[in-house]
Amino acid sequence: MSGRKANAALTGAALIALSGCELFPMFPTEPVAPPTVETPEEETVAPLSDESRELAAYYRRVQDGLVAQGLLRTDGGGPDVPFSTRTLLRNFEKIALYEEYVTAGGRLVARETPSQIHRWEDSVRISVEFGASVPLAQRTRDRNAIISYANRLARVSDHPIRVSELAPNFHVFVVNEEERRALSPRLRQIVPGIDNAALTELENLPRSTFCLVFAVDPGNRGTYTKAVAIIRGEHPDLMRLSCIHEEIAQGLGLSNDSPAARPSIFNDDEEFGLLTRHDELLLEMLYDPRLRAGMSASEAMPIAEIIAAELMGGPS
Repeated sequence: MSGRKANAALTGAALIALSGCELFPMFPTEPVAPPTVETPEEETVAPLSDESRELAAYYRRVQDGLVAQGLLRTDGGGPDVPFSTRTLLRNFEKIALYEEYVTAGGRLVARETPSQIHRWEDSVRISVEFGASVPLAQRTRDRNAIISYANRLARVSDHPIRVSELAPNFHVFVVNEEERRALSPRLRQIVPGIDNAALTELENLPRSTFCLVFAVDPGNRGTYTKAVAIIRGEHPDLMRLSCIHEEIAQGLGLSNDSPAARPSIFNDDEEFGLLTRHDELLLEMLYDPRLRAGMSASEAMPIAEIIAAELMGGPS
């Protein structure tokens, strides 16, 4: 996690969860519909609490301050932030082969540790659930943004990723304060046996943590089977979209941050708010069939070096 985002992999036999039986065609064999989902008319909105109103004002000030400093860029990187094959390879190792958090004493602790290749083998089916007090227009905007982003991630990774309410295995919650604190029973339904440390982290989330994602690796073999992302509904549009971009990408296996990664959203400095071309290449590397879930750094990096050189057009 950066000062704004958190992610953790949850392991252990108690976290095994059933996934759906259907498989979706690999992109791009399936036509992709444009993101034009409308909010159902029967949806209603509960009143926003005073606490959420205060928090929304706070995050608006945060976003305005970041943008005034030239941060939360949405351009994806340009001539001012070049990167080489060597840089891409270094960042891949740091972001895909290290974990940001560990569980210690029943809590999630920020401690960077070596890990293994984590990714999905099953199709990724994303569902979106909103808190009762999230405005209807915001629900429509966020649904459409997630549909568009899922299509982009599928295209880049060549892995089946889509928004679907049929046997979803990647659950995205956009919730305000009271709704977030009340999520534990719903999460226990989604992930039976979920670590109490994850629920404690969620219930006691400081305002300095903007959003978070938990990904489940039941056998500690590097294969994710479920993920849950929590996005604060109080965020203004750009910060909320930034959280959507980073948390879903991290839930696909790019689970760490690095201060050296640039141009990238996997960085604590908030310079880039949305997925960059550099980040697309990291995702393309992660899902290259020459790599396998569960590979250690010593196994994966010689292969990753070849892939990076191919993507960048040379070994420099």
